[in-house]
Amino acid sequence: MSFADLEAGALRAPLGRKARGGPNDARGLVFQITTAVATYRRLLNSLGTPKDTPTLRDHLQKTSQNILQLAKDAKDKLQKAAEADKSIDTSTDKRVADMKLAKDFAATMEEFRKLQNLAIQRETAYKPVVHQNVQSNYTTDDRSAESGNFSEQRALLAESKRQEVLQLDNEVVYNEAIIGERDEAIQEIHQQIVEVHEIFKDIATLVHAQGVIIEEIDTNIENSAVATREAKKEVAKADKTQKSNSSLLCLLMVIFGVVLLVVIIVLAA
Repeated sequence: MSFADLEAGALRAPLGRKARGGPNDARGLVFQITTAVATYRRLLNSLGTPKDTPTLRDHLQKTSQNILQLAKDAKDKLQKAAEADKSIDTSTDKRVADMKLAKDFAATMEEFRKLQNLAIQRETAYKPVVHQNVQSNYTTDDRSAESGNFSEQRALLAESKRQEVLQLDNEVVYNEAIIGERDEAIQEIHQQIVEVHEIFKDIATLVHAQGVIIEEIDTNIENSAVATREAKKEVAKADKTQKSNSSLLCLLMVIFGVVLLVVIIVLAA
């Protein structure tokens, strides 16, 4: 298996893998993005090295575009989930889980943004090398022309020189094309960084809003708990008071009965 085959497999994995929870819900999308960012990092490590090939650059570009599209879809679903979490019927556990997922997504996008900045640095530092080997070949052919048939050797020398000039021209044209593609890639990455930054800002705002809602819910729960404890204390106090009053009433009735009995005995005597 060639290196290109391995790269192709690395690219297809995040694009076709079925994430946990289904490929279309927010959790599944965040999982796909995390996997794709790992692939992007692995491909980026080969940029500017002997493993740097047009195929690798194509995979790197497609992976970046895939991450950006997945991020847009994930952001939309997280925003819808946050809107649904405003309902009083939504449990606190779900709100907390959605906020944690949004934080994980924001952290992954921040890592992707750093990798894109690294990609720009490597693209900017990349400079194609033109191999200037024409002069040394001239010398070799000149020595060959000194022996044998002069006319034949001269024709061979001229043809050799023409081929070398054409090869040099082709290398220059090729390198100019590579530089042009590099500049286009840098511009595309810059544009993607802007889009990633906007997504990151939206998610940061979303996480903050969810945190405020959860804090309010926690405050209400705590207030309810305090009110419940106070109510129990009042009930216990009232119950104790009622029992005390009942005991006093019983005592008074006993005293009254004893007095009445004494009076009856005195009158009977």
